[in-house]
Amino acid sequence: MFFVGFMGAGKTSVSRRLARMCRISSIDLDTYIERREDKKVKEIFAAVGEGGFRAMETEVLREFTAAEPALVSCGGGIVKAAENREILKRGGFVVYLKVSADEAQSRISDLSTRPLFNDLAQARKTNEERLPLYEEVADVVIDTAGKSVGRIAAEVRDVLKKEGILWQSHE
Repeated sequence: MFFVGFMGAGKTSVSRRLARMCRISSIDLDTYIERREDKKVKEIFAAVGEGGFRAMETEVLREFTAAEPALVSCGGGIVKAAENREILKRGGFVVYLKVSADEAQSRISDLSTRPLFNDLAQARKTNEERLPLYEEVADVVIDTAGKSVGRIAAEVRDVLKKEGILWQSHE
């Protein structure tokens, strides 16, 4: 199962909380790539450019669609590549955590790690451009506005139970 959405939507936090609720693993693709490459995402971007990073992202996404069931939080830009959108649509259930750029910015404690938020107008534009791509891959859309991580995780859990996707939960 995959979580997509803009930076600050809560993909990693919600997937970790839900993983604890269900006693399964959760993986953050950006963190996985950083560990595999022994570099931070911004260093990877500097070394190989966005195209090089996106190629790594696609490779890792393919790995996780073939792996044991887990909750996978994807980077905000993963939907930019048509190949990734196809992998997501075929590879598992996709939860789109919807957030406005303004709310996302307010949630991020260290904006220096998110250079896109140096220009809020640009962040709004990027989020707006990606919106139809997130919606294209989503099996369900969860609006995160004004909600805590726990509340969002519980909402996702309830949707997954209703859809018959969630295995036995151990709360």
